[in-house]
Amino acid sequence: MGCTIMSDGWRDTRHRPLINFLVYCSKGISFIKSVDASDIESNAQTLCNLFSEIVEIVGPKNVVHMVTDNAANYKAAGKLLCEKYPSVCWSPCAAHCINLIMKDIGELSHIDSLITLASRVNVFIYNHKWSLNWLRKRLGWTEIICPGATHFGTTFIALKSLHDHKNDLQAMVNSIDFKKVIKLPKAMEVNLIILDETFWKNCLISVNVMAPLLRLLRVCDSDEKPFLG
Repeated sequence: MGCTIMSDGWRDTRHRPLINFLVYCSKGISFIKSVDASDIESNAQTLCNLFSEIVEIVGPKNVVHMVTDNAANYKAAGKLLCEKYPSVCWSPCAAHCINLIMKDIGELSHIDSLITLASRVNVFIYNHKWSLNWLRKRLGWTEIICPGATHFGTTFIALKSLHDHKNDLQAMVNSIDFKKVIKLPKAMEVNLIILDETFWKNCLISVNVMAPLLRLLRVCDSDEKPFLG
């Protein structure tokens, strides 16, 4: 029975590009090594040489599959690797592919505008103690989720979280307390956004459209069990 080698690129606190290599087989997952890619050229041949080194560590006869990110240079490196080792099959990381799909969707002009408006509401609320305190006194209040910088799925999770708080937010801007601070910077703009039913309708449509992709991402990114043999 063969095993799968998985590569995971990330940046540490010093912003160094690192690549973790792990091997998966029927008995579980084991860490192989972490490589500092700062001095490694990100072209296909150099990456293929790096992948080949990992394959040799595990043993070419033991490896049947390699999973990497779906960037063009990784894809080309995977093709070269398969040519060098005919018994090895390369495939892109499903979670990374879905994240890239979400990134592309989030960059569509109407979605980007919607996300910008939602972000302004979030920033206003969490930059003013009085608004946050007012909302936290609401029965059943939970914190609004903020999107992550690199996890594109969180953008749509944050939109859903904001939509879930629609009634609380509209109650806030209609309150006497809000009228006292309406002259604060951005307060009027946030007031118009929160009372705009078209904004909320577009939030709901976007959330419903993206829900199946988010469910699929949770499946692919789960640590509970592998989803590709």
